[in-house]
Formats: sequence, structure tokens, C-alpha cells
Amino acid sequence: MLDYTTTYNQIHSTSLSPWLDCLPNRVEEILNGTRWGDLPKWLEALNQLPEIQPSSYDLNADSIRIGTSEDCDQPTKQKIEELLYQFMPWRKGPFDVFGIHVDAEWRSDFKWNRLKDYISPLNDKLVLDLGCNSGYHCFRMAGQGSKLVIGVDPTLLYVVQFHAMQKYIQHPAVSVLPIGIEDIHPNLAKFDTVFSMGLMYHRRAPLDHLLELKSFLRQGGELVLETLIIDGEEGDVFSPNDRYAKMANVWFIPSIKTLEGWLRRMGFDHIRLVDVNRTTASEQRVTSWSANQSLVDFLDPKDSTRTIEGYPAPQRAIFIAQNP
Repeated sequence: MLDYTTTYNQIHSTSLSPWLDCLPNRVEEILNGTRWGDLPKWLEALNQLPEIQPSSYDLNADSIRIGTSEDCDQPTKQKIEELLYQFMPWRKGPFDVFGIHVDAEWRSDFKWNRLKDYISPLNDKLVLDLGCNSGYHCFRMAGQGSKLVIGVDPTLLYVVQFHAMQKYIQHPAVSVLPIGIEDIHPNLAKFDTVFSMGLMYHRRAPLDHLLELKSFLRQGGELVLETLIIDGEEGDVFSPNDRYAKMANVWFIPSIKTLEGWLRRMGFDHIRLVDVNRTTASEQRVTSWSANQSLVDFLDPKDSTRTIEGYPAPQRAIFIAQNP
């Protein structure tokens, strides 16, 4: 079973300690549940990963580096690669593990490089990353000297992927919990920075989501919000009839001006738009570590500016805002 003893000890030493009244029981309930039938198989693969101490690691590299090729012999390296393949699909990365290039579907370093120069320094900060997937961005945040980075993701495969990387990194100040946003202690307004990246359009009530994010921030804390947007004026919002780029759970995509208005109405200030970027096949694509479909399969083959359903192709914005 996944061991969160270090995480709980870290939380206990911070202002987040009230969360421990419910968090361990909730994590145990999820891990002992029946929703994820493949969990025993994933845990077995995780336990089979060879015990190797990497000579070094680099959390500030675009491809997070864990050790070098010289840290283990070829048979051991081959075994690690075979076991990591059992955690496919890898959606967020990349990672370099003893010279093994885990080339995930998303080049998550692209997103990090678009925002890292605009956020407040993370050194000695309490950081929350919602919907964090494999924890790629959590490791990048820890690489900036954060006091504690807590990632949450309810998909246990992604949580196990994080633990596979953490087995070798063993960074005490970063953890990914197998929970959803609804499992975070209510009104835990203690985090210095909260990241919500690629999450808001999956929420049926986007304004409630913004209020949830605000409730996790201390006074003066910073929200980093990355989400899909559309071209349009203030008040414009797009809601797909069914799927959007083959995704079934996309509910509301606002224009930039609409999203800025939502942030202001929910009580945020110092609102800044720091990036607008159209997703390309260099950032999201099929690899040998991912599923067999990606962005090019979600777009109109005759017009890459439209999705396969005929909607505007994915475009993303990054906002930074403050809880006054």
C-alpha cells in the first residue's frame, strides 16, 4: 500500500495540521476501495522497482532527471523501463530515469516555462496543485524550494506514477494524494500558492470552483489558473453540446474578459493575464509511453483550427490573481 507517513508528518509541522483530523482516514478509504481494480497490479509493479540510490537528481530540468545511465547496469535499467511501461499511459512529463526517457503525451515543461517567470517565488511556501496527474509540476514546484507541495488527483494510476518517481527522488517536501478537491479540509485557508491547471473546464460550476480555490488561500495568497478559453467579448461563454475535442467532461469555456470578470466577482484582485497559447502537436502528441490518440486525432483533419466536432481548437490562458 502507498505510505503517506512522511507526508502526514510534514503536514503536522505546518499550519495545515487541522487537515489530519480527516485526511488519513479518507486516504485509507480510497486506497481500500473497489473503484480501481488494477491498483494491486500497479502496486506490485511499484514494489518490484529495483532499490537504487540515484547519484543525483534535477527538478529544474525540462525533463526531470533522476540519476544517470551510469547508476545501474543494463539489465537493471531494462527492468525499470519494463516496469514503468506498466503504468501507461503517461500523460504528463517528461522524466529521465537513469537514462530512460519517459516521454509523456504532454510536454508539461512547456506550460511550466510559460508561467514560472510570472508567479511569486515559491521558496519556503505551502503550495497546492489540484488535478496534478503524475506530479510533474509538483516536482518543479519543489525544485523552487517550496516548504511543502501537496498535489491531489483522484486517478490512482497517476498517483502511482508519482510514487514511482518519488521512490528514487525521495523528496520529503512533495507529495501527491489520491483524493479529489472535495476531500480537502473545508476552508483550509493556509496555502501561499494554489495551482489549478487544466481543471476548471471539467467543473460543472466554474464560479463555485473559483470560490473553492479562494477558500484554500491565505490572505494575500496567489492563485495560478490555467484553463481553456475562447475568443470573444465580456460575457461570452461556450458550452459544448456533447464532447469537446473528444473530451466528454468539458462544461464551460469562457472568453478572457469573461474569466477576468469571474475572478473579480469571486473576490480576487491583482488579476493578471500572463499567457495565451494555442495547443500544438509539439506540446501534446502520441508517444510510445502514451495512449494511441492525442491532439491531432481530436482536430478536424482538414482544418486544424477546429476540433473534430467543429468547435474552435483548444486555446489556453494563464491568469494569476490574489486573495486580498
